Amino acid sequence: MSKVSNRTKIATALVGALALAGSNLVMADPLTDAQKADSKIHADAAASQKKVDKYFDQAQDMLFEYGSVADERESLKSYNDYVAKLVADQESSMKSIQDDINGVDKLRQGVVPLMFKMVDTLEQFVKLDLPFNTQVRTERVENLKNLLNTAEVTLAEKYRLILDAYSIEREYGNFVAVNTGKLNLDGKEVLVDFFNLGRVALYAQSLDQKTAWMYNTETKGWDELDSSYLRDITKGIRIARKQGALDLFALPIPAAETAQ
Repeated sequence: MSKVSNRTKIATALVGALALAGSNLVMADPLTDAQKADSKIHADAAASQKKVDKYFDQAQDMLFEYGSVADERESLKSYNDYVAKLVADQESSMKSIQDDINGVDKLRQGVVPLMFKMVDTLEQFVKLDLPFNTQVRTERVENLKNLLNTAEVTLAEKYRLILDAYSIEREYGNFVAVNTGKLNLDGKEVLVDFFNLGRVALYAQSLDQKTAWMYNTETKGWDELDSSYLRDITKGIRIARKQGALDLFALPIPAAETAQ
């Protein structure tokens, strides 16, 4: 073999070696890049995961806060509904009270004349009734008449006192009473026991129990009773004073059409 051929072979070998070496260098760069890219991907993935975790935590916090706000909203709504009902009820009550206040003047206009009429009627009734407790009853009526013209007493109190007077007069019709007093007969005063059988009849008996009279509602005078009634009227007086046992007694009474 010639020297030329050997040199050619050596050159060819060197060229091949250099080519192989160059080929290894070229292949090494993509691998490094891939490794770097993979590392970057892992790093980016880790960073992304951190962001995801962060956003998830924020989302959970926001969800919890939303739940709290929603609960609070429902609570406030219920409270507002409750308050609204209270306000509506109060407004209704205020309207009712205002209506009552507006009606006070009309009520006063009707009640005041009624009270004056009631007192006048009571006065006439006392004058026409049997003459028992006359002074007390007359003074009561006079006090009511003066009271009506007194500004210091409320309208309600005036009305109450008038009703009390009527109640007292009503009770007089159910009682039996005896009072000692003076009976004027033809200008002469006689000490007697007045015996009151409610509003049915009024009798008088002298303290010596020898004479008795009955009030005549027609003549407005006193009629002397027959002596046969003395024992019964004495019995009635003793019973009224609780000095004797309950028993029957017979006394004359005015006719129904003339009784007061």
